[in-house]
Amino acid sequence: MTKTVTRWKQGHEFTSVLDGNSIAIDGSRKNGFGPKALLLSAVAGCSGIDVVDILEKMRVEFTGLEIDVAAEQTQEHPKVYKDIYITYKLHTSPENEEKVRKAIDLSLEKYCGVSAMLKKNSPIHYTLEIQ
Repeated sequence: MTKTVTRWKQGHEFTSVLDGNSIAIDGSRKNGFGPKALLLSAVAGCSGIDVVDILEKMRVEFTGLEIDVAAEQTQEHPKVYKDIYITYKLHTSPENEEKVRKAIDLSLEKYCGVSAMLKKNSPIHYTLEIQ
C-alpha cells in the first residue's frame, strides 16, 4: 500500500511526504505545484519511466527525453481536465520513430497506471517530436 502524508503549512500551501521525499503543493501555484498540475506531472513521469524502460529493452539509443503535458479544464465545478495533450520530444535517430511510437503506445495503453486512471475521465492524445 502507498501512503502519503500531507500537512497544511499556511493559506493554500501544503507539504506532502512519501518515504522521506517531499513535494510542495500550493493552490495559488506561488510556492509549489497546484494539485491538478501534479496530475499532469504524474502522467508525464509515469509514462516517461515506461518509455525509457521499453526503449532500453528495444536497444534504442537516445540522448534526451522531454515530455510536455497540457490540458484545459472545464468551467463548471468540479473543474476537471477535458482532453489531455502529451508531447514527447526524444533525441534519437529518425529511423527509430516506429519503435518510439510503439513504446509510447505500450505505456499509455498497457503499463502507465496514471494514464489508465486519467483517461477514464479525460481522453489522452499524444504527439511525438524526434529531435
